[in-house]
Amino acid sequence: MGKKPNIVELEEVVVKFAGDSGDGMQLTGSQFSDTSAFIGNDLSTFPDYPSEIRAPQGTIAGVSGFQVHIGHKNVSTPGDLADVLIAMNPAALRTNMKWVKPEATIIIDIDNFDDKNFKKAGYADDPLNDGSLEGFNVIQAPITELTRATTSELGLDSKTADKTKNQFVAGILFFLFNRDISIGEKFLKDKFKSKPELVKANIAVLQAGFNYAETIEAFSTTFLVNPSKNKKGLFRNISGNQATAWGLLAASEKADIGIFLGSYPITPATEILQELAKMKHLNALTFQAEDEIAGICSAIGASFTGRLAVTTTSGPGLALKGEAIGLAVITELPLVIVNVQRGGPSTGLPTKTEQSDLMQALYGRNGESPCIVIAASSPANCFDYAYKAAKLALEHMSPVILLTDGYLANGSELWHIPEVKNMEEIHTNKVEDNHADYYPYVRNEETLARLWAVPGQEGMRHRVGGLEKADITGEVSHDPMNHQVMVNKRQAKVDRVVNYIPEQEIIGEKEADLLVIGWGGTFGALFTAVTELQDEGLSISLAQFNYINPLPKNTEEVLKNFKTRVVCELNMGQFVNYLRSKFPNYDYKQYNKVQGLPFMISELKLKFRELLENK
Repeated sequence: MGKKPNIVELEEVVVKFAGDSGDGMQLTGSQFSDTSAFIGNDLSTFPDYPSEIRAPQGTIAGVSGFQVHIGHKNVSTPGDLADVLIAMNPAALRTNMKWVKPEATIIIDIDNFDDKNFKKAGYADDPLNDGSLEGFNVIQAPITELTRATTSELGLDSKTADKTKNQFVAGILFFLFNRDISIGEKFLKDKFKSKPELVKANIAVLQAGFNYAETIEAFSTTFLVNPSKNKKGLFRNISGNQATAWGLLAASEKADIGIFLGSYPITPATEILQELAKMKHLNALTFQAEDEIAGICSAIGASFTGRLAVTTTSGPGLALKGEAIGLAVITELPLVIVNVQRGGPSTGLPTKTEQSDLMQALYGRNGESPCIVIAASSPANCFDYAYKAAKLALEHMSPVILLTDGYLANGSELWHIPEVKNMEEIHTNKVEDNHADYYPYVRNEETLARLWAVPGQEGMRHRVGGLEKADITGEVSHDPMNHQVMVNKRQAKVDRVVNYIPEQEIIGEKEADLLVIGWGGTFGALFTAVTELQDEGLSISLAQFNYINPLPKNTEEVLKNFKTRVVCELNMGQFVNYLRSKFPNYDYKQYNKVQGLPFMISELKLKFRELLENK
């Protein structure tokens, strides 16, 4: 062994893993993220995988990626450009070269860099020798060869051995970032605990990767990202879908009502169903329905029987659920509809993120059918807004649509683990048996929520349904004046939610040259761009909306004190048009992106500088 490498301490670093879908880059990215969380780094991740189930191996269409941003400083996004790129084949290299920094370290599996794979990736010439990689630190590692050599001693065939080569990459990174390899070994023992032969093989390959990196001169410098200086307390790495499931469970426990989830699997929402299906011991019932309509109708039935009812979906599924959401509106039953947005229309971009469904959530039903609409803004706070969605649904006897998106659902970050006993109380409108003078549409005077009786309660016989009902008694009614009364009350009930949500916050000064407006999952990029420009002394503030219908009561107060307002969305302008309809006396600029990708900090700062220069 030669001399020990120099260690350079970094405030932050971005690592991008890329290869074929079968190369295990998602697993390796998760392993690197969990290790970073364990040692105390702040982090944010962004998995990026293709929608094709079996894209041809070695092609651009089959490239799967996973980006991790870790830091000693606070981290709010997965980062713009990578400091380290792992490219398992030429297609992965070609796809990601535009996402790496100048002088980045690029680690390739040289065993896959041949004429056959160059052609599959669309290269005319060998990218290793055409000058396109000048200025980068390229590590040509024989990953496949050394993986097979390591596992051959354990009796593994080449096909099985190749599934472990992602651990060779992990071993290299454990060395490159001065990580304790025993953390990686524990990850593998937990991951493959039912298959000891795979544990043994993967650990052997992990150690081989570490030893390889330790012995080659190319790694004369290694890096150290110290634990976050601002994170205090008990944290864990959590994805948005997992956080959503746990937030719903916490609400179920706090309200002392069993949870029921009726859903049909759909990318990128399926993991919420999978996570809750594990929780039978917490009184969680899950039903994988035959289609989207059956999923939501089963949830409405569960709500009728007194359960905290949930259904999960993405944009195409929300379209199918529209009529049943109207049923929940007119019956005034509590229901949480989680919509994990993706690129559309139709099947669109099923594995890519987009803020595509705001107008659908607000208006995508027949008749006057108002719903409460809220949106999460980070993977971790999906927990908080899932909890809040359940609280609002139960306390206001209304369907609530919770909007997340593919970026939040699949991404992860550090989550401060709360104690349920310290969370907001949740009160329901359930009534006891033989409640005096009970009628189904007697309402709470403050919230206008109706009373909630369930089948089988003594003295509580009643009926609800899709036909309009008489005010108070709930008898079927076709009286036009009664319909006007009931429509007005259902709208007023949603409007009064404004008294139970927080006022809109502003990050920065309450009066400035430029107000950046965002909603939902764009928060990380907008926050980082705005705060970096604030640090440069520019007059700029941010208002990120989580409560959409109703909007916070101080929304107009927020809007009026700025010279210029720009609304940034991953769509063609749905929230800005909503604001124009609500507050038409103000001028709104737009910045929109519909590429299936989140905002980059650099592009946002460029736009904001341009607006400030033209103020």
